[in-house]
Amino acid sequence: MSEADRHPESQGEHLEKDIQLDFQKEMSYGDYLHLEQILSSQHRLSHHHDEMLFIIIHQTSELWMKLILHELHVAIQCIQRNDLEPSFKMLSRVSRIQQQLIQSWSVLTTLTPSEYMEFRDKLGHSSGFQSYQNRLIEFALGQKNAQSLAVYQHQTELYERMVKALHEPSIYDAAISALAAQGLPVEERALQRDWAKNYEPNESVEEAWLTVYRNTEQYWDLYELAEKLVDIGNQQRLWRFNHLTTVERIIGYKKGTGGSSGVSYLSKIVEQPFFPELLSLRTKL
Repeated sequence: MSEADRHPESQGEHLEKDIQLDFQKEMSYGDYLHLEQILSSQHRLSHHHDEMLFIIIHQTSELWMKLILHELHVAIQCIQRNDLEPSFKMLSRVSRIQQQLIQSWSVLTTLTPSEYMEFRDKLGHSSGFQSYQNRLIEFALGQKNAQSLAVYQHQTELYERMVKALHEPSIYDAAISALAAQGLPVEERALQRDWAKNYEPNESVEEAWLTVYRNTEQYWDLYELAEKLVDIGNQQRLWRFNHLTTVERIIGYKKGTGGSSGVSYLSKIVEQPFFPELLSLRTKL
C-alpha cells in the first residue's frame, strides 16, 4: 500500500472532523430516500442501450407528476377555504415542475427512430395514455373524461380512486367558487354543476373574471390566482405540444402502442385549452 493510500488526506481529501461516517445505527441519505429501491426499478425488456433512457425519462416524469398532484390538492383546499395566498406558492411550484417536465422531452429527443424501433415491440400495449397521474392532473385542472377510466378497471383500488377524483371539483371550480365568495355574480349552474363532466365556458364566469381584471387593486388576490392558473394552463399545453413533436420526431405518424392514432390524437389534445374564460376575457379586456 502506498503512502497516499494510507493517508488519503494527502491527496486533498480533508474531511471535517464532525462529518458523520458511521451509519451502522444511523439513517443515511440512501436510507431516507430509499435509493436502493428506486435505482433498482429500471428493468429493460431488451438488451438495447437506449431503453434505459426511455424508462428513466418516464419514471422521473411520474415522480414530478406525483409532486404536482401533492401541490394541487392542497392548493385546492386553500382556495376552497377562501385562503388564497398560501395557494400562490404551491401553484408557482407547480409551474416550475411543469418546466422540468417540458425540458425532459428534449432529453428524449436524443433517442432516434432507429434506436427506438430496437425495443418498441417490447412495450406491448403499454402507453403514456395509461398514466393515471397524468389523468389525475387533467381532472384537477378541470378536464374530465369518464371514458378514459376504462383502462384502469383491472386495478380495483386505482379505479375507485380515479372515479372519486372524477367527481371532485377541480382547481378551476374552486376558483369560480372563490369569485362568488367575494361577491361577484356567478350563475348557480356554474357553482353547482356535475363535477364529473368536462368544464364548459360560462358567460357569468367570464364577466366575473373581467371585473377582477378591470379592478385589480380591489380583487388583487383573485387577479393573482387567475394569473397563476394561466401559467399552469399554458405550461400544460406546452408539455402536450412537446410531447406531440417528440412523438412525431421519433415514430412519425405510426399508431401509438396503446392503440391511439398517435400524432393525430395528440394534436387534438393540444388544442384543448384550460380555464377557458381566463383566455377569452383577454379579447374583451
